[in-house]
Amino acid sequence: MSSQQERAELDRRAREGETVVPGGTGGKSLEAQEHLAQGRSRGGQTRREQLGTEGYQEMGSKGGQTRREQLGTEGYQEMGRKGGLSSTVLTESGGERAASEGIDIDESKFMRGQ
Repeated sequence: MSSQQERAELDRRAREGETVVPGGTGGKSLEAQEHLAQGRSRGGQTRREQLGTEGYQEMGSKGGQTRREQLGTEGYQEMGRKGGLSSTVLTESGGERAASEGIDIDESKFMRGQ
């Protein structure tokens, strides 16, 4: 398939609502998705230059503190139970395994603030 044919196929898929360019979410055509991805990349670079390493570290720390306040001890315990279930059997997620084994996981405890 030629490059022109590949672009036509990608454009068709984009017009059907599929994201065909990483970072192009929301674009209604291949060209629109390319422009969105490029603009988002530039925006990220500018923000990185503004904040620097320390700024990103502080942002991550604040986000972690906020999430800890949202979840609380119970939320982290439930999340850990679900994660532990998924790590012992790699063919299914923790939620799938919990359901198949009849283990109750209260996801409302770690979905607060969403």
